[in-house]
Amino acid sequence: MRGSATATDTAAGHRRIRRSAEAVASAALLLPLLGAAPSGAQTPADRLQLAFASAAAEYHVPRSVLLAVSYLQSRWDAHAGAPSVTGGYGPMHLTDARTALADARPHHSEGTEDARGDSARPPLHPAAKVPRASQLPARLRTLPKAAELTGLSAEELRTDPAANVAGGAALLAAAQQDLGEPPSKDPADWYGAVARFSGADDSATATAYADDVYDVLRTGEERTTDAGQHVALAARPDLAPDTAPLARTGLRTLDADGAECPKTVSCEWIPAPYEEFGEGDYGNHDLGDRPASQSIDYIVIHDTEGAWDEVLNLVRDPAYVSWNYSLRSTDGHIAQHVKAKDVAWHAGNWYVNAKSIGLEHEGFLANPDAWYTEAMYRSSARLVTYLAEKYDIPLDRQHILGHDNVPGPTTATVGGMHTDPGPYWDWSHYFALLGRPFEPTAGKDGGLVTIRPDYAANRPGYTGCVTQGEPCAAHGSSEVRLYSDHDTKSALIKDVGLGTTPSTGVNDVSSRVSTGQQYAVADRHGDWTAIWYLGQKAWFKNPAKSPTAVNATGFVVTPKKDLASVPVYGRAYPEASAYPAGVPAQAVSPLPYKLLAGQKYVVGDKVPGEYYYAATFTADSHKVVVGKDLYYEIQFGHRVAFVRAADVRVVSSAS
Repeated sequence: MRGSATATDTAAGHRRIRRSAEAVASAALLLPLLGAAPSGAQTPADRLQLAFASAAAEYHVPRSVLLAVSYLQSRWDAHAGAPSVTGGYGPMHLTDARTALADARPHHSEGTEDARGDSARPPLHPAAKVPRASQLPARLRTLPKAAELTGLSAEELRTDPAANVAGGAALLAAAQQDLGEPPSKDPADWYGAVARFSGADDSATATAYADDVYDVLRTGEERTTDAGQHVALAARPDLAPDTAPLARTGLRTLDADGAECPKTVSCEWIPAPYEEFGEGDYGNHDLGDRPASQSIDYIVIHDTEGAWDEVLNLVRDPAYVSWNYSLRSTDGHIAQHVKAKDVAWHAGNWYVNAKSIGLEHEGFLANPDAWYTEAMYRSSARLVTYLAEKYDIPLDRQHILGHDNVPGPTTATVGGMHTDPGPYWDWSHYFALLGRPFEPTAGKDGGLVTIRPDYAANRPGYTGCVTQGEPCAAHGSSEVRLYSDHDTKSALIKDVGLGTTPSTGVNDVSSRVSTGQQYAVADRHGDWTAIWYLGQKAWFKNPAKSPTAVNATGFVVTPKKDLASVPVYGRAYPEASAYPAGVPAQAVSPLPYKLLAGQKYVVGDKVPGEYYYAATFTADSHKVVVGKDLYYEIQFGHRVAFVRAADVRVVSSAS
């Protein structure tokens, strides 16, 4: 087979790919120009589409299969040659982790946040030493393999999208041949090769990956990439793959016993330890009885700030902290560590920990080009959909929180709270995958806005990704910057709780709103909209022709008529009289903010004050304390917060 994995003349293979790329370029020159390549040179708008056709023909891979695999890897984006979080390059996400994989930085031992967030116990600031993987797995070395198969250099495969696509086609062809399958023109015959392409070493992950690819084939896709390339894949709704070759892949059977996941994802049980160590210490989570003892109200989205194997080693350390699930970038594989009934230490706020499930996604907040794969987004969305249905968690941004949306529980903790997954997590795409896209629900008289910039086009400048104060690489973002007036030259909104001058730092959330969050409209002026935010009127640019928010309606809270202001809290704890003997009362301490008369904030749940006492290794002393005081969760700033129901009234946003 020409261009197959067994071709011995790699130089000839190299020449063939060069001829294919030249043919693509020659044909593309006849087409109209659209957009600019990362280098600034104009490129025909469907050069990438032609590259898929050329590589498919060269390696005898169905073009639709090649397109669908690439969509699941990168949504056809090239990311200007920058690597993903796992060292994957280009539209086919060919991995070369030796040259690109970022160093791990233990997520929960950075800064001053106490991941447990329970002031009834000494602060927990683990200083973990990150264990290194001894050898990179095959899934992180596909680019060198593609170079071997095609004769193309590693540099070409990293930087030239057409070469990258050819490398992916060569890998698929090699996988098909290894399975003893002919180079069929029928997409249904490539299921096994697609499963192998995932790089997974177990059949469950490979199957979930292949199922996703064939879902893309059935539904079809069309979009304009980050380089202005228009790519389309026609739908094949009746396509039914032949799954029999999967049995010949030789992949191991995954140990999913005990894992709580939907059947539509690959999931294994890698437990976090619950054991005593030292003197009176135990880790790295607490036993519970949720949802019987307490409702589960939140899902918290994190990024790992480390690579997969290193992160798994950390969560298995009893002296570290824990979270419920980890998700792998290359193929969307999931590992569960803490049962939903138990309480993991991940959010930095004990009230939120006791009421939430934490998901860690392999990635790095301050590396805008270290992009997440579509495979991980889809796997995460399926897991969240499953958990939300099982525990009756609303699919909105007051319940599906980023770690950066979790409030500091006390004034002293506000400045140390974490800021992941950060401005480069694509909330709009994520909620579309959850089946809850952010749509307008009212006209301008609705009283609310839902933040919804165009992720690719929205590129606010950030600093500090690599060097303090230095600009980050330009990149799409889910977040919108807030100003003190309707002018980009005016001061940024200040967060009094931080006590610092607001900045454009990638970790400074003081003057930013995020996609999907809802706020009450305070004013409008031309292309600008003002919202109530942290007790202030905050402005953001919102032009009618390219809006950064859409209109909405709903319910808001405002101080009762006889109150000039009401306190704001970072946790909804019971009143002192609710605590039984043996359980020390926790302070109901307000944060350094006020909700002022005349201001309105979007309301979420109405909840009783609640505290989970779990300060000992044995669970017989654990108690859930529920008070009579009621609270409303509100969207107060970038983070959510709580106000006492007795202090506020609930009104329609349109009133």
